[in-house]
Amino acid sequence: MSGAPTDPPVVTPGPLVRVDDPDDPRLDLYRDLNDPASRIGLVADQSAFVVEGRLAVDRLLTSEYTVRSLLVDDHQVTAAGDLVAATRAQGAPVFVGSRAMVAGTVGFALHRGVVAVANRPAPAGVGQLLANAAAMSAPEGASPLVAVLEGLNDHENIGALFRNAAAFGVAGVLLDPTCADPLYRRSIRVSVGHVLHVSFARLVPWPTGLRQVRAAGFVVAALAPRPAADSGVPAVSLAELKARMSGPDHPVGVALLVGAEGPGLTDASLAASDVIVPIPIADRVDSLNVATAAAVAFHVLAGL
Repeated sequence: MSGAPTDPPVVTPGPLVRVDDPDDPRLDLYRDLNDPASRIGLVADQSAFVVEGRLAVDRLLTSEYTVRSLLVDDHQVTAAGDLVAATRAQGAPVFVGSRAMVAGTVGFALHRGVVAVANRPAPAGVGQLLANAAAMSAPEGASPLVAVLEGLNDHENIGALFRNAAAFGVAGVLLDPTCADPLYRRSIRVSVGHVLHVSFARLVPWPTGLRQVRAAGFVVAALAPRPAADSGVPAVSLAELKARMSGPDHPVGVALLVGAEGPGLTDASLAASDVIVPIPIADRVDSLNVATAAAVAFHVLAGL
């Protein structure tokens, strides 16, 4: 009958596979994880990424990403039995080996002996991310918030920033073309897997792509200690920016623009912003870590 409900597809449980050879070709995507030069090309060719650690793998299995396989050692096949079962329930194989075999494959003593490979999806669209963010409900007295990153090439800073974004309800993250990959293993590990639950997309061209952010109804607020030279971009406090968002004819949301430590935001991106937002700090300290500075701004603007 047309329109009749259909049963969900039956997923055959993935196999539990014993492996004893670090050179087993089925483990190619797990090999030499601490060798970035070889890893970047391999995961790109295979459209895959690696997730390390029990908490991060757990968040992978509850995300929209598709797990391809799981590798565990003899101890974790029981200790992390929930992850093993959840992986197999999604139809993916679980490879099991000795601690020595797993270490010999990945290239180091793996923390808690749990690592997964997942499928890398097609790049997300900026327009859809902004539309979803604009439609997201925010706490009373707050507006939807997205983060925009320029020049962040440190994987640990990327991971920490995504963890902070998840903590404060940031609706999505936009990255300029030079930013590091949020799905790199170290970024995911530092984020404790939260990067897997925060939408992100590349914003190109840069910085003219900020026009698309503004056109979607977001005020572009650059987190920086100074305006661009002769730009005419006004400086406001975080409190003033938050008050503006609750006033009449306020923008849809805030796009908080942050730059790398050291160089900070470029003059071009500062000039393309609507406002400059400094964070006052003690004179004896010249700057904050970028993830820390973003967390301060997220906390004020998120209204949590």
